[in-house]
Amino acid sequence: MFKKILIANRGEIALRVLRAARELGVKCVVAYSEADETSLPVLLADEAICIGPAASSGSYLNVRNLLSAALVTGAEAVHPGYGFLAENAEFAEKCEEHNLVFIGPRPETIARIGDKANARRLAQEAGVPITPGSDPLAGLEAAAAFAERIGYPVILKAAAGGGGRGMRVVQSPADLERSFVHAQEEARSSFGDPAMYMEKYLEEPRHVEIQVFGDGEGNVLHFFDRDCSIQRRYQKMLEEAPSVLDDGLRAAIAESAVQLASHIRYRGAGTCEYLVDREGRYYFSEMNTRIQVEHPVTEMVTRFDLVQAQLKLAAGHGIDVRQEDVRVEGHAIEVRVNAEDPDKGFRPSAGTVSDVHWPGGPGIRVDSHVYAGYRIPPHYDSLIAKIIAWAPTRAEAIARMERALRETVIEGVATTIPFHLRVLDNAFYRRGVVTTSFIARRMTS
Repeated sequence: MFKKILIANRGEIALRVLRAARELGVKCVVAYSEADETSLPVLLADEAICIGPAASSGSYLNVRNLLSAALVTGAEAVHPGYGFLAENAEFAEKCEEHNLVFIGPRPETIARIGDKANARRLAQEAGVPITPGSDPLAGLEAAAAFAERIGYPVILKAAAGGGGRGMRVVQSPADLERSFVHAQEEARSSFGDPAMYMEKYLEEPRHVEIQVFGDGEGNVLHFFDRDCSIQRRYQKMLEEAPSVLDDGLRAAIAESAVQLASHIRYRGAGTCEYLVDREGRYYFSEMNTRIQVEHPVTEMVTRFDLVQAQLKLAAGHGIDVRQEDVRVEGHAIEVRVNAEDPDKGFRPSAGTVSDVHWPGGPGIRVDSHVYAGYRIPPHYDSLIAKIIAWAPTRAEAIARMERALRETVIEGVATTIPFHLRVLDNAFYRRGVVTTSFIARRMTS
C-alpha cells in the first residue's frame, strides 16, 4: 500500500478520500487553493500545500502546480476525486511521466472513453445500444447540418467532460446558435476544451447508471444501478439505489455496462450512464472515468467501499471480490445539499455557516466538509453536503430521509433542504414515477 498520496481536489470528496486512505494507514497531502485554506480537509490532512489562487484555472486545474505539490511532498500517488482534472488524460499521463501513480484509469482509456463522442463509437463496437449522435462537431454549421439530419429536439454535449456542464437542449433551429455558443463557453471554462458533439434528445427518459469496477485486464464487476433522474439544468439533485426498474431490465443494463468496460479493459471505478425511455428501451449515454458524487448510495446498498477499492487497486492489490458476492440489500437515497436558495431561483448562497447540526441515527450517513464558522467560498460548486439514508425498503428510506432532513440545522446560508423535502413529499416521486423532466413537470410550486 502507498505510504503517502496527494489529494488533488477539494470539499467533501477530498475529505472522503482522506478518510478512506487513513483507514488503510496511508498519509494524505491535501492540495488547496487560497480560498480553501480553512477547509476541513486541509485542517485534517497530514500535510497541506497551497497550489494557487482561488480561481480553479490557477489551482485545481493547474497541472504543473499539482505535480510540483506531489513531488515536493514525496507523495507516491495522486487521487483526483471528481470534477476538475479527474477525467483529464493529459494530467493522468503527466502523473505517470513523473513516476506518480494516477488513482484512476490509464491515460489512454480516459482519452478514448472520456471523449464522449468517441465513447459512442466504442459502445457500438461492444454491441451496446446508443442514441443517434454525431462525431465532434467542427463548428456551428456542422451542428446545424447534423441537427437537420436527425431532427429536433437535440442535445449538445461537451466532448471532454460531464456533470451537466456544457450541455444544452435545442428545440429548434432558431435556438441553435445561442445554445452552441453558450455550451462551448461552459465546456471551455469547465474542462479547458470547447469541443462539442450532438445527440438526439429523448423526451422524459429515466437517467440510470451502472457502477463498474475493472482490474485493467478485462475483468469487470458491476455494483448494480442508481437512478439519477431528479435533475435541474442537468445537475443531479437526488439519487437512489437501486432504481425503480424490473429485475430483467436492470440485469440487461448492468450486463451492457460490463460489456463496454471489458471491451476497453477498464481499470478502477467508473460509471456507465444510460437513458431509459417509456417503453423500457435503454441507450448508453456516456462513461464517467472517475468516482461519482453519488457513489455513497451504491456503497450503502452493497456494503462495498469504492474509494478504498480504488486505492487498493492502484497500489497493486487487485479486486478482492467476485460478482456473485455483490448483492443489493435495502434501498438508499442521497440528497445533495447545496448552498443555494430554492425560493430565489436556486441563487448561490456563499457566506459563513454560523451553526450546523448534522442528522444521525440508524442508516444515516453525512459526507460534508462544512463546520460551524466555515466560510463557503463563491468560486466553486455549491455542494456543501451529501446526506444519505439507508433502510430495508424504499418507502422506509424516504421516511428516514425526511426525518434526517428535518433534524439538519444549517444557519448563515440558504440551502436546498426545503426543496428536497418537497421532492420527498411528491406523490409521483413516492410512486417511483421519475424522469429527467421531473422538476419541470412535477414540482410546480
